[in-house]
Amino acid sequence: MATICAIGLMSGTSMDGIDLAMLRTDGVDIVERGPGLFVPYEADFRRRIEQGLETAKEIAQRGERPGDLAALEQEITRRHAEAVKIFLDGEAKSWGKPELVGFHGQTVLHRPQQALTVQLGDGQRLADLTGLPVVFDMRAEDMRHGGQGAPLVPAYHAALARSLRQVHAGRFPVVFVNIGGISNITFVPQEGDPVAFDTGPGNALIDQWVVREAGIPFDVDGAIASEGGVAAEVVARYLEKPFFDRPGPKSLDRGDFTLAEADGLELADGARTLAAVSAAAILKSVEHLPHKPTLWIVCGGGRKNPHIMHDLKAGAEAIPAEEAGLDGDATEAEAWAYLAVRSLKKLPLTFPTTTGCEKPVSGGVLAKPLP
Repeated sequence: MATICAIGLMSGTSMDGIDLAMLRTDGVDIVERGPGLFVPYEADFRRRIEQGLETAKEIAQRGERPGDLAALEQEITRRHAEAVKIFLDGEAKSWGKPELVGFHGQTVLHRPQQALTVQLGDGQRLADLTGLPVVFDMRAEDMRHGGQGAPLVPAYHAALARSLRQVHAGRFPVVFVNIGGISNITFVPQEGDPVAFDTGPGNALIDQWVVREAGIPFDVDGAIASEGGVAAEVVARYLEKPFFDRPGPKSLDRGDFTLAEADGLELADGARTLAAVSAAAILKSVEHLPHKPTLWIVCGGGRKNPHIMHDLKAGAEAIPAEEAGLDGDATEAEAWAYLAVRSLKKLPLTFPTTTGCEKPVSGGVLAKPLP
């Protein structure tokens, strides 16, 4: 099957910027990972997105854009187009011109029980600005077929599991963990479809905590948490939430968990405790897996929090993506490139075992640049 060179664009629930990655793939087993780039959002724009999350609570139909959301969507699209130009003029120049873009956009609302998910980003405008075909709205397409729209990266995780470097090859079942604002896992068996679901809060509560208590956007390298201890009773209260008793497929909105259970803790104790919540929620996911995993491979920004990683390693054989020969920062952006190629080839993006869709769903929306 012919390979296609694609760019993946991801702006996640941490809302810290745009991840870009280049990939050459056949959409199945051939995965040649290329360069990546991170273009950060400045603090003012991040606050504007946070305000957009509040405005988005008014949305009842996916196409609605109350308040400033229409203008915010156009700005997000413009910034993605600029990021693509920077990427193609720099890190990705040696790879030549890509044939396709996989565009996630910025999630501002995710209510799977209402079959409603909203990602800000104009796919047609991005195609016109970049001059490249763009695949977008992949989450919404999954929901249209009865799925929860998340997690959407398991097909790529399964391909990565099949391509692991020799030291980790064949160690099935493998679990990929992605720790962004929300954490999710993909269980990859030796044969059959992957199993995946959101596990609980990732970095979001930690970020919200240090913003509220210290006025800073995130706990760099877990420095604040290193001065604190774990309030076990707070961790227990979080894990008593009904969400954790439900089997997958299941997914979360960024606002489904709050800081209420941590109220009253000192700054450092809160940061350390919320890191423990993130890890404990991931480990608890084993209760809903077909078999105990052999290896856990951790991707996303949360793998840089030493406290989350410490707690994960205490309960499982967990390694950061880099130890498996992967790039833990670029994995989600790579996934969006991979999914765009699969969409173009009408291959399944999601499965009943990952999002709960009625049958494997292939495709997002394809926008071609206007002549």
